[in-house]
Amino acid sequence: MTVLIEARASVDVLADLRGALDALSALDPAVLRDGATLLGLLREASRLEALVCRQSASFARGEEWACAGAQNAAAWVTTHARCTRTQARQRIRLGHAITWMHLVHDAFMAGRIGSDHVDGLAKARARSRATAIAFGRDQAMLVGWAESMTFHNFSHALDEWLEHADAHAAERRATKQFRQRRFHLSQSFENAWFADGVLDPISGQIIHEVLERIERELFRAEWADTRRRLGREPLVGELSTTAPQRRVDALVEMARRAATAPANGKRPAPLFTVLLGVDAFRRTCELAAGTVLSPGTAARWVDQALIERVVFDGPDRVLAVGRQRAFTGALRRAIEVRDRTCVDPYCDEPAEHCEIDHIAPWALGGETTLENGTPRCAFHNRLRTPDSLRHVPRPEERPRVAGS
Repeated sequence: MTVLIEARASVDVLADLRGALDALSALDPAVLRDGATLLGLLREASRLEALVCRQSASFARGEEWACAGAQNAAAWVTTHARCTRTQARQRIRLGHAITWMHLVHDAFMAGRIGSDHVDGLAKARARSRATAIAFGRDQAMLVGWAESMTFHNFSHALDEWLEHADAHAAERRATKQFRQRRFHLSQSFENAWFADGVLDPISGQIIHEVLERIERELFRAEWADTRRRLGREPLVGELSTTAPQRRVDALVEMARRAATAPANGKRPAPLFTVLLGVDAFRRTCELAAGTVLSPGTAARWVDQALIERVVFDGPDRVLAVGRQRAFTGALRRAIEVRDRTCVDPYCDEPAEHCEIDHIAPWALGGETTLENGTPRCAFHNRLRTPDSLRHVPRPEERPRVAGS
């Protein structure tokens, strides 16, 4: 009798939910154009996804799918919900995972975090016995990161946590990635070429940075040519090549430059940033681009790499040197390591691609110091006004990655 009553109640709840969604769908989208409404809808969508995951796991523990002749619950859901097998499996997996992570469960059900956060946390917990033990100890801290950081910063902080939670597993994974590196370039019967490969983190970063730099050069040149031809600023669609085509052109140009490189040319080398400080998460090694590395990974490249050390004096302050007009050298690098991305909350452009400028303008007496410097991408630096300068977050007010 109790089960029957609960089943009827669930039908009523679903009817109420459909009614509420029907009422929202009937509204003119312009009525709900404000950001607060959008954030409210996203929060409720996250809560609904949490319910779907929890119920998917509960359904998988039942027998209805087996009685129907399905091989597993995901197969049943895929057929009846007409979703992908991957999506059905992920929801079941996350539903099972949150039963073992009570704080993650509560945050997910409340809509404070999304399924991507839960997926990352579940994989971190399940990586090894050591990470499972550390997760039980640090779950509140990890959920706090997920609730307060941008997803980009959360992912980086979680990588740092994993590196410290199980250093041995991190070394084994890095060794496996290095041994499994591969690249194939095959010619088709129509003489086209197909590329496929897997690169370890450092090799991939070297190629990515050089390729990206050449691609930007080609883009700027093509933009200038198109602007001269049209007599105005062009639209992206008016360029003669697409972004994927420019990447191919950049790869060809990279090969040409390698073939004609001078004997005394400078070879690209990875830049390792060793972070040191009072916090445990400030005793780590990463690429300049932010990729967290195990000591063993860095050791393979130590005879070819550039190494910099950044010392944190407390949680928010980098020990930097010098006084100058422009943010260059060690001072610029200290700001890049501290802030990581464009300081605008709506941007995650890497700091090394940003312009480092004064918070309090130099013309108004602002000093070229660590505390008065901030990275902004070209777009957001152009948006600055005298009024907005007074509202730029100070370093201690900005969202921080783990241990920064």
